[in-house]
Amino acid sequence: MMNEALPMILPFTVGLLLGMIFFGGLWWTIRKGLSSPRPAVLFLASAVLRMGIVVTGFYFVSDHQWQRILACLVGFIMARLAVTLWTSNKQSEEKHAP
Repeated sequence: MMNEALPMILPFTVGLLLGMIFFGGLWWTIRKGLSSPRPAVLFLASAVLRMGIVVTGFYFVSDHQWQRILACLVGFIMARLAVTLWTSNKQSEEKHAP
């Protein structure tokens, strides 16, 4: 059982990293886009860059095995939850700051 789970640690970890990059980048883009003189360019460039990084990462980590893609996807979704929690806490701290 442990020997079967061991090879899935790397794809899961890469999925976490890719999710942090994707959703952290999305959060940063929204914050900067609200005050940008050209928000459409910023949003488009950010979306293309973030998607390119994620698709490339999934491709290389998959090694043509659906199990590795699934492990990467689980890490990606876990990162989404973590970034959502972190950014909501950060926003509530900013609202309550004197």
